[in-house]
Amino acid sequence: MNKINVTSSSMPPFDEYLEKIKPLWETRWLTNCGSLHNLLETNLEKYLDINNVVLMNNGHMALYSAIKSLNLTGEVITTPFTFISTTNAIVQNGLTPVFCDIDPQTCTIDPKEIEKLITEKTSAIVAVHVYGNVCDVEAIERIAEKYNLKVIYDSAHAFGIKYKGKTIANFGDISMMSFHATKVFHTIEGGAVLFKNSELKKKIQSLRNFGFISQEEANVDGMNCKMNEFQAAMGLCNLKYIEDEIQKRKRVVERYQDKLKDVNGITCWEKQQDVTSNYIYFPIFIDKEKYGLNRDELALILEQNGIVARKYFYPITSNFECYKKYKLNTPIAEKISQNVLTLPLYSDLSFDNVDRICDIIIKGGDYND
Repeated sequence: MNKINVTSSSMPPFDEYLEKIKPLWETRWLTNCGSLHNLLETNLEKYLDINNVVLMNNGHMALYSAIKSLNLTGEVITTPFTFISTTNAIVQNGLTPVFCDIDPQTCTIDPKEIEKLITEKTSAIVAVHVYGNVCDVEAIERIAEKYNLKVIYDSAHAFGIKYKGKTIANFGDISMMSFHATKVFHTIEGGAVLFKNSELKKKIQSLRNFGFISQEEANVDGMNCKMNEFQAAMGLCNLKYIEDEIQKRKRVVERYQDKLKDVNGITCWEKQQDVTSNYIYFPIFIDKEKYGLNRDELALILEQNGIVARKYFYPITSNFECYKKYKLNTPIAEKISQNVLTLPLYSDLSFDNVDRICDIIIKGGDYND
């Protein structure tokens, strides 16, 4: 039985990557913002249509640096329906996360609930684009303007996504992206901070390099989060194929949707109106009363048949022991986390394997391999 993982990293042609890194054996410039690193920043600014891209060694440090660069204090309203990195970055900056419930259709932070949580201590909103679904950026912008709050977007799922023709990185004060190996676009590990206000650039560059602004001066307690040349080379190669990658993923998603659309108790992810998607994940939502199995039971059947699906996101971050002290009532996030399952999705996933996965889901507890 062939195992089907929930994701599989896209790779450029081997010879192309070798050609890209070959000069490194002559220059011996492997990190500290070499030529490949700088070229990738420039190319991403063009592709993402954003004024400023600062590369980082991973997505978490990108988010940490984005938050730190804005000099926030007190409380930050955020979502519990996210990867733990989002909450970690807030707390590691000495801030208090205030967990807001989510919209049941998009799984993103619910603007109608945000305003109820604002206090005199609130300094920002850290919102998360989920599964390629875009937050209600317009409503969040109105709230932020009304209360003079900063807006940071965790855009780990949102590479290349556009809303009403505008690149998603252009919303809010600052965004981060993850270029982890499992993402639509990757640099093996990596990430980036993206922003319009060029006045932030020197500070964020300083943050990623121990706080240095020159060889003899440091003006902030920075970290070491520089992307190396081998990562940048992978990014340059992968960026060449990104549109083809997205189209391949789109075809897989459409196959899933076609096969599962009539399964009672299974709700499939649907692309938002006005959003140009990157098809990064394909979640399904299971209603046990209608389907006959709960999420965990279906996940086990898939696992027994060599298929790795992911309970993503589960648990919500406010249920982790380290964050229970911040827990608030977020019933929609709780319910969705207990019923969501992301199915295998990557560009080279064959229709035969998609059909095999769907056949198991359609038959449910009656499936026998």
